Amino acid sequence: SVTVGRSRHFWAAPFEIGDEFGGLGYPDPMPEDARKILLKYRDRRVGARPEGSSTTIAVIATDAVLTKAAAKRLAISAHDGFARAIWPTHTPADGDLVFALATGRSGIELEADAAIDLYATAGATMARAISRGVYAATPADGDLFPVWSSR
Repeated sequence: SVTVGRSRHFWAAPFEIGDEFGGLGYPDPMPEDARKILLKYRDRRVGARPEGSSTTIAVIATDAVLTKAAAKRLAISAHDGFARAIWPTHTPADGDLVFALATGRSGIELEADAAIDLYATAGATMARAISRGVYAATPADGDLFPVWSSR
């Protein structure tokens, strides 16, 4: 779940810029079910979920010049954003994957200090992107679950 318990508050609230996903912050007080492991298919008996059925696939991109090793580090850092935005994450039902792209258009080759900033920002950016996607989702015919705006 990307929300704290069954509330409308996003786990990624500390990384929100402005009101990009509702501006609600964390609930105060925290709901009793905040630490409960909420899985949609447990709440709605839609059948067994095979391994990998809760997969999130993402892309993180930069215009910096990155080596193959630095691009891998960028993907790993962005993947940390999953854990900031989704609870639980990294379960046997997940097949999460992040691809990193570096265009090199800026011509900037990162010094160590700037690389730290890039990698930290990648995790926060991924958490924001996940929450923004959920916040902006609109309902469609045949949906098995309600979208955030319908809660």
